[in-house]
This record gives sequence, structure tokens and C-alpha cells, in this order.
Amino acid sequence: MALRSVEARGRRLVGQPLLLTVSVFLSIGVFLFGYDQGVMSGIITGPHFIKYFDRPGPIQVGSMVAVLEVGAFATSLAAGRVGDIIGRKGTLFIGALVFTIGGAIQTFTTGFPVMVLGRIISGAGVGLLSTIVPIYQSEISPPNHRGALAAAEFSGNVFGYSVSVWTDYFCSFIDSDYSWRIPLLVQCAIGALLAVGSLVMPESPRWLIDTDKDDEGLRVIADLHGGDLDNPVARAEYREIKDKVILERESGEGRSYGMMWRKYKQRVLLAMSSQAFAQLNGINVISYYAPKVFEEAGWLGRQAILMSGVNSIVYLLSTLPPWYLIDRWGRRPILLSGAVIMAIALFATGYFMYLDRPETPNAVVTCVIIFNAAFGYSWGPIPWLYPPEIMPLTVRAKGVSLSTATNWAFNFLVGEITPYLQEVITWKLYIMHAFFCCCSFILVYFLYPETKGVTLEEMDAVFGEAGSGKSPITLNAISERSAFLPSNSQYPPSHSRDQNDSLPTPNPHGWLGRLFRRNSSRNISEYQALDADEDVTLSRLDAGRARSIEDEDDEDIGGYEVVNNGGSLR
Repeated sequence: MALRSVEARGRRLVGQPLLLTVSVFLSIGVFLFGYDQGVMSGIITGPHFIKYFDRPGPIQVGSMVAVLEVGAFATSLAAGRVGDIIGRKGTLFIGALVFTIGGAIQTFTTGFPVMVLGRIISGAGVGLLSTIVPIYQSEISPPNHRGALAAAEFSGNVFGYSVSVWTDYFCSFIDSDYSWRIPLLVQCAIGALLAVGSLVMPESPRWLIDTDKDDEGLRVIADLHGGDLDNPVARAEYREIKDKVILERESGEGRSYGMMWRKYKQRVLLAMSSQAFAQLNGINVISYYAPKVFEEAGWLGRQAILMSGVNSIVYLLSTLPPWYLIDRWGRRPILLSGAVIMAIALFATGYFMYLDRPETPNAVVTCVIIFNAAFGYSWGPIPWLYPPEIMPLTVRAKGVSLSTATNWAFNFLVGEITPYLQEVITWKLYIMHAFFCCCSFILVYFLYPETKGVTLEEMDAVFGEAGSGKSPITLNAISERSAFLPSNSQYPPSHSRDQNDSLPTPNPHGWLGRLFRRNSSRNISEYQALDADEDVTLSRLDAGRARSIEDEDDEDIGGYEVVNNGGSLR
């Protein structure tokens, strides 16, 4: 779906500038938890940190690092309901605010218990951000750019990690407690910036339409397509989203976790497994404890942090190729190739540590850099993209909250036990994670369908659900259910062409009152049938989109062939 940029009316951003601006702000959200994950790796090896906390043992260090995931796990489970009630941008604001408060507590900590408290509170903010940012990004992105924008978002995460490592390195030259307090303070400023920016961002159009704020949803869609309310592509997208909402309401199945598990068990398990193996594949052994890994290999003191900084730059650069490849190769080839390279690199890391020869330090650095590069282009971005794009709108926030909670649960497990395992089983730790890389290859090869180029509303067909009692989603489906709609309804909301600019824009402060009450008025908004010319135009747009997917792929999508039948899949 091509985006068309036009001149902004007044000072309002529209088209690609709007989409890119929102994506940059969302990248700040993932920058935050990338920074928070990496900042501890450098300061826990600093002499002033070790002295201040009275030479903490491996269990204490593991607790300070991994307790962030306790807060993240709890709020990522709650984020599904919060995101449905107050919207995506409201959840983003609260997450940034909570994270900033936690960062301030860490910065001015007076001891181990206060540090743990600050990490838990920051984790609570991270849980909200890590759940809602991928949802928000997927719901505003066009299908043929969705993967690239998600990959760019993950680059923001790794950029945050890299900035934290280099901040640790330069602050290590400070001969006082500021050597570890300043890196912790930096995250507070970034969190405050995200909180302020979230107030002026548009709300997700899919959430607006799902909660019967059709005028506001249509305005956001129009803005993303250039600002013209009469843009046929924008109106077609609006119809497709609303059509899907109506179908799901007709089913009367509700939106509970139980319903989601019964009807979409395969999707939920795939979403959860992608996040679980992203952690089991060993990335946080490096992200959290890279200096310790390099010290174990023979690099000592500040040199270990410097090697971590070099590794982080390569890691960041490795996240750039998916910007181009993820919407061309697809998700499966990237995950499969990444798993193979990571397994080889981890086997080699363990092998060189086992040999313990003079060349071991350099060999381990090389293997770790290769591993990080492979993860950065494969299992880094895709597990954050895959869950929100395979889950349907009605339970997207809940499904992604479960997958994100899985991420933080396994994140905590790896972060907590890694210092202990580094002392007990030493080089065998890397062989263990290499084995999990092999398992992830098998899982993807046999179970993961391809989702490249498929719209969110057409994802049912990828999982073979479009024909289960319901017709495939097409832009013409509404005409087949005209009896269901009121005879005087409007579909899409029709406004005089002289009054386009009067269509209300989303209220940036309207979410607060919905925090403590559910929106129970899920009635079907008023529609009117489109005239014949407009209906034909939209049908051609839909068919053209299906043809464009065929032209790009020229192959099956996860075992389901794209056919030119008005946008459906089979």
C-alpha cells in the first residue's frame, strides 16, 4: 500500500512525514528498555559500584539485573487490558512516566533494597512500553512496510543498548560514585522526552474504530495517507477495518482471555514461543553480562567494557539490513538463517573457552560479535513484529501482552541464573544456548507461517480460519450483509466535501477518564452504502493489492496461495 505525501494543512503532519515521526517516537520507547537492559552490564563491574554495594555476590548481582523483569512481567500482563481501555497512546504515556520514576529511584539509591525497588518500578514501565509499542507500530503501518518499520524500531532498541554501554565506558573514567549514577540518570531524561511526545501523537486508528470513534479513526487514516478524507485508498482501508470489526461483533464470542485461548490457541502459542526462544537463544547472556563474558575470556577491567562497546556497534549495524530484507525475504528465511549462524557462533564460543589458549580472548570476541550480528538481524526484531501482526484486533492487546510477558519471564530466568551458571558450568553455558538455537530452527521450519505483505485484517486466511463459518474478508463483503446495517446508515462516515477539515481530530487527553471504566457502547456506527462508482473503485484497489502481493512474492505465503479474488487468501 503506497503512502502519498501532500502538503500539511497548517502545521499538521500528514503522509509519510507523519508515519516516520510517529515511528521515531516509538523507537524512543524501545530505546528506553534497550538502554535499561545494557546500562547495568557496565556498571556492575565498576570498582565504585562494587565498593558502594559492599562487593555483591553473584546472586545479588543477578537480582539487581534481573529484577527489572519482575515488574515488566506483571505490567505486560496488565497492558492488554489497559491498552484496550485507555488506548495505545495513553498506555505509552503511563509507561514512560513510570519508567522515569523508577530511573530516578535507581539514580539516587541509598543501598541494595532501594536499587531493587527502582529496578522493579522501571520494569513496570518497561512492561507497558514493550507491550504497547509493537501493537501501536503494527496498527499504523502499511502491510508492505510493516516489517521495515518494526525492524527500524528494533534498531532503536539496540541503539539504546549501545548508548548505555558507551556511556558506561566513558563514565568509568570518573573516580567517584558518579561513574555509575550518571548512566542511570540519563534514562530519566529519555523517559521524560517520550512521555511528553506521546501526548501529541495520534491514536491508533484501529483502536479508535474498534471503540466506535469512527470519525477520529477515519481522520487518522486519512492523515497517514496524505490528509485527504476523500482519498480512495484511505476510505478503502477504513472500510476493511470496520468490516472486520463488524464481523467479529456478529460472532458474539466476546474478548476474554478464555475465548482467545480457545479460538486462537495456535497464534498465541506461536507468539509466545517467538519471545521465549529470543531469550533462550542466549542474547541476554551477552546484553546483560558482556563485560563479564569478556573478562571470563581474558579481557580485564575497562578493556572488557571497551570490547562490549565495539560489540554493541556491530550489533547496531546488524539491525540495518532487515529494514530492506524483512519485507522482501519474509520472516521465515531470516529467522531460520539467524538460528543457524547463532548456533555455530555459540558452539565456537564454548569451544574456545574450553581450549583456554592465548588466542581465546580474540576468538571469543569474534564469536560473540558474530552471534550478536546474527541475532540483531533475525531473532532481535521479528519476535517483536510477529505477535502483533498475527493476532486479530479484538484480542491483539491481550495476545501481545501474553507474548511480551513470556519474553520478560524468560528474560528474568536467563538474567537471574547466568552469573551462577558462568561460575558453575563455565563454557558449557554457551553450548546450552546453542542447543536452544537449534530447537528454534526446527520450530520455525515446521510451524511458523509467512506473513510478509499480508494486511492485519487478512491474517485469518494465513491460519486457515477465513472459511470457518465466515467468508474471507474483502472490501465488498459489506454489500453482502446490507440487511445487517440500518437502512439510513453511513459507511464510511460521509461528510460534505466542503467540510472535510471539520472532521474532529483525536483528543490527546480523552483517555484518562476511560482508565477506570470499560467502554460498553460497542454499537455498530452508522453507515451508508457507497455509490456504484466508488464501490467499483475500492474493489479494484483491493484486487490490485492482492495482485501486488503476488507480484512481490510469486510464491505461497506460509502455505496459502494469494489469489486475485478481491483481496482474500486461500
